[in-house]
Amino acid sequence: MTETPETPRSPSREPEAGLHHLSEDATGFGERELRTVKDAFVRPAAMLDAYMTRGPSGGGVYARPLRFYLSLCGILMLQLFLMGGTTLLLAGLPPEALDPLIAQSGKSRDAFLADADGWMSLVLVPINAVFYALAAAPLLRWWDMSDLGWKKSFRAAFHYLNVWTLPFVPLGFLTYMPATAVWASLGIVALSFYAFFRVGRGRWYRTTLGGVVKAAVMTVAIFLSTFIATFPVWAIGIAGGLWA
Repeated sequence: MTETPETPRSPSREPEAGLHHLSEDATGFGERELRTVKDAFVRPAAMLDAYMTRGPSGGGVYARPLRFYLSLCGILMLQLFLMGGTTLLLAGLPPEALDPLIAQSGKSRDAFLADADGWMSLVLVPINAVFYALAAAPLLRWWDMSDLGWKKSFRAAFHYLNVWTLPFVPLGFLTYMPATAVWASLGIVALSFYAFFRVGRGRWYRTTLGGVVKAAVMTVAIFLSTFIATFPVWAIGIAGGLWA
C-alpha cells in the first residue's frame, strides 16, 4: 500500500508592511493616530460619541485620548526646549527668592538653573496633564446628558484637550517669543472656546448662550489649574537645583 505524500504546508506570511506600519514602528505614530488627527478637525463630536460608547480607542478606530494628549504635549515640550527650556518659569521668581536658593546650593547660577530645568522638564507635562484633567473632568461629568462615571469623564476631558491643543501645535513656539506671546495667549483662549463648541455640541450644551457660558467656565478652570500646577513644578525644579 503506497503512502500519499503530505502536501507541504506553505509558511505563514505576515501582512505586508505599508507606510503607516513603518511609521508606527519608527515613531509610534501610525494609521490610527493619523485618523485621530483628521477626525479631531472634521468630526470631533462623533469622536466623543465613539469614545463614550465604544471604549477608550473608539472601538479600535482612534488613539487613546490620554496617550495622544501626552504625544501632543511632547511636541510642545520640544518647542519649549528649543526656545529656552523651563528656565523661563524660574525666571518668574523674584531675585530675592531665587538668589538665596542658588547660594544655598553651592552651585553657579547656570549650574543651578540647568539642574532645575532638567527636573522641571521631566515633570511639567505629567503634572499639567493631571491638573487639566482634574479641572475638566468634573465639569464634563456634570454637564453631559449621560451619566458618564469618572472613567468616561476623564476620557472626555482628554479628548477635549486634544481638540484644543492640535490646532495650536504648529504655532506653539509663538508663546515663547515676547513679540507674539500676547497674541498667542489670546489664540489659546479662542481655541478653548472652539474646542468646547466642536466637541460638546448636543452633549455639553443645548443653546449657544449656554455653550458660551460653559466654555468660559471651562477655560477659566483650565487656566486656574495651570496656575496651581506651577507650584509643584517650581518645587520639584528648586529641589533638583538644590540637591541634584
